[in-house]
Amino acid sequence: MTGLLDNAANSRPIDELLAVMAQLRDPETGCPWDIQQNFKTIAPYTLEEAYEVLDAIERDDMPDLCDELGDLLLQVVFHSQMAEEQQSFGFDDVARAITEKMIRRHPHVFADKRYASEQEQKADWDAIKQQERQVRSDATGSSNAQRTSALDNVALSLPALVRAEKLGKRAARVGFDFPSAPAARDKLSEELHELDNELAVADNHQRIHEELGDVLFSLCNLARKTGVDAEASLRDANSRVESIFIFRIYMLANVAGL
Repeated sequence: MTGLLDNAANSRPIDELLAVMAQLRDPETGCPWDIQQNFKTIAPYTLEEAYEVLDAIERDDMPDLCDELGDLLLQVVFHSQMAEEQQSFGFDDVARAITEKMIRRHPHVFADKRYASEQEQKADWDAIKQQERQVRSDATGSSNAQRTSALDNVALSLPALVRAEKLGKRAARVGFDFPSAPAARDKLSEELHELDNELAVADNHQRIHEELGDVLFSLCNLARKTGVDAEASLRDANSRVESIFIFRIYMLANVAGL
């Protein structure tokens, strides 16, 4: 390791990290575990690290956030190294692509465009993203119209609650939305009524499964219309349940004289 970073004083920290990852993946002298990995085996770790970043943010733990962001950056470097080995792209390509994307999506900052309102800026943002989807579709020769639809690129691997919220937002951008929160609440009542009907039928697991999904999706729409982050709301509820459970265990232990 000392030899690898002999010129550390003259290098950037990101260059050092890239060098470390390249060494870990070296077929002759690298780490056996790192060498054996591929995109699919590393993907779960990438997701886990993203959630650990979120956890540090919610705990307002800045030292831990610094550490967790490093772990997440390592995931980007790991994927980039594997891609470079198969001559698909490298870390510089990743950095360049996101830089160009941010410049392209902010013409009011990096060019001379001016918006009259936040709504106008948001509409232009959506239009730029639609253009990007069309460019990708043309580049891959895709003839599937769905690939450039408003629902394109909502990742299947997202947690279901997060994905439902994103799908609702995308649909709303093209006019498929409830006019108000009360209207979304009415839809939830309708779905709950349909669930009640299915619960009254014996041996009806599949239909209950489907109606529960509709209820959960309707809850996400209601959260969106009221300006509530559904995922954050559920996380807070989980924390309250944990706190109540711990408190009750503590009280029972005191009563028992433990």
